[in-house]
Formats: sequence, structure tokens, C-alpha cells
Amino acid sequence: MKKFGVYAISAVGAAAVSMAFFGSGVAAADDYSGQTYGDASKAISDAGKKAVIASRTGDTLADDECIVSHSQSAPWIKGDDFSPVTDTVLVYLNCNATVATAKDPGNSAASPEGRAAIQKAQEDAAKAASGSS
Repeated sequence: MKKFGVYAISAVGAAAVSMAFFGSGVAAADDYSGQTYGDASKAISDAGKKAVIASRTGDTLADDECIVSHSQSAPWIKGDDFSPVTDTVLVYLNCNATVATAKDPGNSAASPEGRAAIQKAQEDAAKAASGSS
């Protein structure tokens, strides 16, 4: 039984050392998800970092109008001392229309994203109508 305890403690210790050395694998917070690329890239720039488009889905919208579906700090290292890159944020864009039409792909009108986009469009139209009267 004492031998099992030594093995268990050794395994826990090895796991702790590997997590400290290699990192825990937990991703950084996704601070820009849901924003347009135009807004997210401005916020990233204001934070002293640069935005890099890691992937893009769809081609209906212009880059600045695309929605950031995910963002993360760059996971690579640089230089002879292998220091981590801390000034780059990777953004993953969804450039499909906010709601699908007969001509353009996008979110289903029945999805939460589609319903939110339709509601926002209706609210914007109501504001425009009441503001112009």
C-alpha cells in the first residue's frame, strides 16, 4: 500500500511540474467575440496590439463588417530566446450575412443569432422612422 502512495504522489508531482513548465492549456479570454472586425481591430490597436485575421468564413460582408467568431492571443514564440509573442491577437471572422436570404448565406432566421439580427434591424428601422418624422 505504501508503494501505491509513492506512485500516486509521484504522478501528481509530475503533472504539476509539466503544467508549470508547459502551461495549463487554458486559453486566454475571448475578448472580441461578437464584435465586428472594424470595432475589434480598433480595440486591439488601442490596446497596443495588432490584429491578424487567422481565418475567414464566407465572403458576403466586407472585412470591417465581419463578425469575430473567436479571438485568441498568438500562440507562437520568436527570437533566439524563444520569447512568447504578446503583441498579436488572432481573429476568426464570419463574413456571412447576419440573416440568410435567397441570394446570400447567413444565419437562419430561426437561430438565436438570426432572431437577434432581425430584432436589431427592426429596432434600427423603428428608430430611423421615428427620428425622421
